[in-house]
Amino acid sequence: MLEIKDLHVHYGAIYALKGISLTVDDGELVSLIGANGAGKTTTLHTISGLLTASSGEVLLDGENIQKIPANTIIQKGMAHVPEGRHVFARMTVEENLRMGAYIIRDQKRIADNLEKVYGHFPRLKERRRQLAGTLSGGEQQMLATGRALMTDPKILLMDEPSMGLSPILVKEIFSIIQTLHESGITILLVEQNAKMALGVSDRAYVLETGKISMEGSAAELAADDRVRKAYLGA
Repeated sequence: MLEIKDLHVHYGAIYALKGISLTVDDGELVSLIGANGAGKTTTLHTISGLLTASSGEVLLDGENIQKIPANTIIQKGMAHVPEGRHVFARMTVEENLRMGAYIIRDQKRIADNLEKVYGHFPRLKERRRQLAGTLSGGEQQMLATGRALMTDPKILLMDEPSMGLSPILVKEIFSIIQTLHESGITILLVEQNAKMALGVSDRAYVLETGKISMEGSAAELAADDRVRKAYLGA
């Protein structure tokens, strides 16, 4: 479904991504793990069209989307849950969700998608008239994820969903990610919490200073001594 080929990205004089390649097959949950500054968020921003690569290809269902505007990429079936959530604080939960469906004109489809999101996140339905800025961090993460799901994406990009959350909420968010995966949604997950990410993933890549240093099944990487020492606290 998603294929990244030899992707290079520069920020001015900073060489952020140094020729990375990765794939995400239909129905997979693939994690990209690594330390702060490794280039994980840059990777997602480049895939979703928020950044332009210096060279390389981003293929979605075989089509090179590297030169396509971000709003058009959404129409092709990709949705991005950003780092830091970025909900519209002065809008209600339901208004935020409807904003996620801005590319859809069919009101019945919007209503159906809204019910699907509420099925995944019952707490959002309970708080649908509440201002998003008054939600807890975990609830805002649910809202950001639900907003992305409003377009029925083929693939969901998730950037650091556990950031700033308590351990209890981290477990809840990862339980939701696992449920979304089991429902058939393809996910590329960027996450610093390597233990939790590997626990729900099919495969994973390790990104270090702009390069893929390791790849394999989640179980293989979780058992690898280098990964355990660097990312799992073992």
